[in-house]
Amino acid sequence: MLPRRLGPRLCFACANSTAASSSSTPSRRRPRPRLRLLPYRGHANPIGFSAMRAAGSLPGPVAQDDDAVSGYRLPPKEIQEIVDVPPNASYHLSPRRDRIMFLKRRAMPPLSELAKPDKILAGIRIDSSCNMRSRMSFYTGISIHLLMDDGSLGPEKVVHGYPDAAKINFVTWSPDGQNVAFTVRYEDEAGSDSNLALWVANAESGEARPLFRQTDIRLNAIFELFVWVDHSTLLVCIIPSSRGDSPKKPLVPFGPRIRSNEQNNVIQMRATKEMLKDLHEEELFDYYATSQLVLVSLDGIVKPVASPAIYTFLNPSPDEKYLMLTCVHKPYSSIVSYKRFPKKVELWTVHGRFVRELCDLPLAENIPIAANSVRRGKRLIRWRPDMPSTLYWVEAQDGGDANVEVSPRDIVYMEPAEPLNGEKPHVLLKLDLRYRRISWCYGLHALAYEYWHKTCRTRTWIISPDCNDLSPRLLFDRSSEDAYSSPGSPMMCRTPAGTLVIAKIKTNYEGTYILMKGQGATPKGSVPFLDLLNITTGAKERIWESSVDKYYESALALMSYHPKCEIQLNELKFLISKESRSEAAQYYVSIWPDKKQVQITSYPHPYPQLASLQREIIRYERDDGVKLTATLYLPPGYNPSKDGPLACLIWSYPGDFKSREAAGQVRRSPNKFARINNSFPLLWLARGFAVLADPTIPIIGEGDQEANDRYIEQLIASAEAAVNEIVRRGVAHPDKIAVGGHSYGAFMTANLLAHAPHLFCCGIARSGAYNRTPTPFGFQVQLCPFI
Repeated sequence: MLPRRLGPRLCFACANSTAASSSSTPSRRRPRPRLRLLPYRGHANPIGFSAMRAAGSLPGPVAQDDDAVSGYRLPPKEIQEIVDVPPNASYHLSPRRDRIMFLKRRAMPPLSELAKPDKILAGIRIDSSCNMRSRMSFYTGISIHLLMDDGSLGPEKVVHGYPDAAKINFVTWSPDGQNVAFTVRYEDEAGSDSNLALWVANAESGEARPLFRQTDIRLNAIFELFVWVDHSTLLVCIIPSSRGDSPKKPLVPFGPRIRSNEQNNVIQMRATKEMLKDLHEEELFDYYATSQLVLVSLDGIVKPVASPAIYTFLNPSPDEKYLMLTCVHKPYSSIVSYKRFPKKVELWTVHGRFVRELCDLPLAENIPIAANSVRRGKRLIRWRPDMPSTLYWVEAQDGGDANVEVSPRDIVYMEPAEPLNGEKPHVLLKLDLRYRRISWCYGLHALAYEYWHKTCRTRTWIISPDCNDLSPRLLFDRSSEDAYSSPGSPMMCRTPAGTLVIAKIKTNYEGTYILMKGQGATPKGSVPFLDLLNITTGAKERIWESSVDKYYESALALMSYHPKCEIQLNELKFLISKESRSEAAQYYVSIWPDKKQVQITSYPHPYPQLASLQREIIRYERDDGVKLTATLYLPPGYNPSKDGPLACLIWSYPGDFKSREAAGQVRRSPNKFARINNSFPLLWLARGFAVLADPTIPIIGEGDQEANDRYIEQLIASAEAAVNEIVRRGVAHPDKIAVGGHSYGAFMTANLLAHAPHLFCCGIARSGAYNRTPTPFGFQVQLCPFI
């Protein structure tokens, strides 16, 4: 919601009457749409209407006459009733899959949360009252259930003990699943500031308590706040006890900042905003971001570790002996965010002994703008999740510049935490494309992924990290755009240390088997699947897929547990999501070998007033023959032959493609439930509008062409095809069609209103950037035009 003086006016031609058109013959001729820009100074998430009224911001019903309105405006009642419905609780499985936790949320944040002042430093927004990121969403409640052997849930244990109306964040299971750690924010009784405290709850009883005994310890949640080191110890970032008051801005500036572009090696950069502007902001960044690390046990014993620094990543080893600590340090930059500041990675023991420095990377202001360009030096340093304390990382061989032709382009290295006798790192893998990630499978095998943005090529290798005599073997080599050929991703399970590795499936057949989970895009719609893949031979067998007649089902997680992640095929257990056009998604436990499904949730329909809305995937073609799809939504009870064409909102986001075939693939299902949230245009169904959601707007650059070479031409062609189709069907009045989108979709909207005014009467361009050459004012946080 926006103050009235800033509030948007959605200028549909029929907005002041009814969505249905008159019986006059539709006309495709209209005057050029007027452009009206309004500054956006609010937050991406609207504010709960009922919450605003309850908080006193809205004393009661608001008049609809512009001149009589003060304060905040409310939408019609039918919109309020949908937006204020809280979302279903999200789930979080325990590491050993014996419990499931449900996290309750509210529909939208309260006005007081969004009205808090924040400080914007080095690309991040800081809530100085509780030393954490500002405008964070939060949970309102936690409940825990045992998962019984038959798939049903045990009695609910509501986590209790924390203050009423607390805002809950950073909810994390302990590695053994016996405890849950989380933060609590609540209003300080002595003042208006918010307190941030770390709590821990017993999973069996639900009883929660503060972790720290000392009341003077304050948390620092600007970056990673805490991690579990073992079953009973956490590594936590706190505010150093020596920190005083925040630095005051000097009356006289420290002096000018001088930058020169006279060097011969000037690198093109993307424009950024909200970076550090002067030395005072550098002082503020140091003040708020600097942390002291402490180890704290469940009984409240605190032990400091390392020196105060700006820690951005905390990573304990799987064997609970080492701590890998990443921090950023000076010199800072005024043109890039903290992610490119000088970065140091150190290794410490959990007893506080410094082991060694893994790297100290310099300031990275000169990463080339070309896609697939990366930082020089060691990057993505991680622990092998299947080994006690083995490190691996990747280093670019092209200087990080994707424009440089070199082979190999990336090399993946591996070494123990404390190498013996000057042992050099082991070369694990050499890649000719850019490294993406590795999924590990307890030493015997691992899947390594590489990709190249310009060609959309992606390759998957099978490697044997602990067998030097076995060479990498290519498993998949395909286009990342080709949804129909996607093999899916491996299903993971938790080790006793809490790390994630690929689940190994035990069968009566020869070879090593894993499970691949995929979306299953097909010309008839998405059909999620599970494949049993023999990584020795590459052969696969489909052992499960979603039904296609009525329901859309998706395998969310593997529920079976084994300490070595070796699961018998006939003992598989999955968490399944199941929904239909008229039924909201519910969770089920699927138990093998008979694949019995046990329902564990019974969520009601969130908006029964729209239970009978009409939803259809429509297919049509662009003038150049490219096949397109969209999802057409129509209000409940609407009949085009009786009611005539409606006002229609088209909401989309363009996509770049390298081939016409990939652009025309279907990536949606006709059986999915219509989810409506406060930022998606389906709200307008409640007002009698038609909505064409996510029509494909492909911008294709085949061969050596770039997608943007023919951006306007293809944008108009795609939009015109969508408009022609809904007009041909008789569901949309040609003079009452609006277009809208967010971010890149906002850029699309502005271009369509400028270059194709014959198609649309108005549009909504939400939080976009419209000068794509220098992007001088940043991207997301800027003007939000309603056109």
